Amino acid sequence: MRFSLQREAFLKPLAQVVNVVERRQTLPVLANFLVQVRQGQLSLTGTDLEVEMVARSNVEEAEDGEVTVPARKLFEIVRALPDGSKVTLTQTNEKLNIQAGRSRFTLATLPANDFPSIDEVEANERISIPEASLKELIERTAFAMAQQDVRYYLNGLLFDLQNHLLRCVATDGHRLALCETSLEQGTADSKRQIILPRKGVTELQRLLEGGDRVLELELGRNHLRVKRDDVTFTSKLIDGRFPDYAAVIPIGADREVRVDREALRAALQRAAILSNEKYRGIRVEISPGLLKINAHNPEQEEAQEEVEADTKVDDLAIGFNVNYLLDALGALREEHVIVALRDANSSALVREASSEKCRHVVMPLRL
Repeated sequence: MRFSLQREAFLKPLAQVVNVVERRQTLPVLANFLVQVRQGQLSLTGTDLEVEMVARSNVEEAEDGEVTVPARKLFEIVRALPDGSKVTLTQTNEKLNIQAGRSRFTLATLPANDFPSIDEVEANERISIPEASLKELIERTAFAMAQQDVRYYLNGLLFDLQNHLLRCVATDGHRLALCETSLEQGTADSKRQIILPRKGVTELQRLLEGGDRVLELELGRNHLRVKRDDVTFTSKLIDGRFPDYAAVIPIGADREVRVDREALRAALQRAAILSNEKYRGIRVEISPGLLKINAHNPEQEEAQEEVEADTKVDDLAIGFNVNYLLDALGALREEHVIVALRDANSSALVREASSEKCRHVVMPLRL
């Protein structure tokens, strides 16, 4: 095997794949990239047996072959080379030689046959979606995933496909984030729910660049595969049943507060400084035209903020975890947001003033 390409052209696929490779492995070969050259095209594969990433690039002076090489070492070597340098890799016996200008490196290899491959995905459903839409869905919901919860199905992101809609939902039991997008007509009008694990969500989010490129999503029984012209991402799914999230979204929350998103966000950030470090609790008091935010901590320190709000609600006080409110506001885009409430013991629904595409539910906190 032999091939050459520019450092920058090599660094991009390496960077796309390297994060999938775990630093601690059960099998030595899992610390390696699978490097394959076929008909002038290079493909790099990394896997941790849960997530697999395959990145592709065109190469010059190519001789077909395949081998596995230490992933992080190869990535660090190429990253450290001077800009614009031409990199040539040649396989001899059980070594891979790397040459760029006056720099030469020799890496140990393992046979390509030892490299595990994720089973072929039998796609039950195929969805076409613009890359920017998928990126937005994940960015505006993934922060609400649980971390290492015993309810393992919460440690991931739900993809809910129904009636030409794709909806992403995440919850940790204290807050919920939901965002949806319409799919093109011609997409299978089927109903399907899958849960993508946290690592898969993180790697997919890192991979997505936005733009109008159309991605193909293949939903298999146990896998999700996302295909783009230069990269293929595959992840195992969480085998579990996601809770009925529709039941969590408050119904009859008719006491609405319309407020400037940035003004509210800034006031919450300031109040958070003096909130209890453990519970992060703040008290929100609503009266006509005004929203008051109070925070205090065990050191008897206090913060008080007032924000103008368009509301007729009178005399409602409710406690929240300030971080959950800040996360929800950070995921919204419009200048004004609506906070819909029912009473002091019910969850708040936070959304953009002109759209219900993205909705965030935050449970109240007893203070």
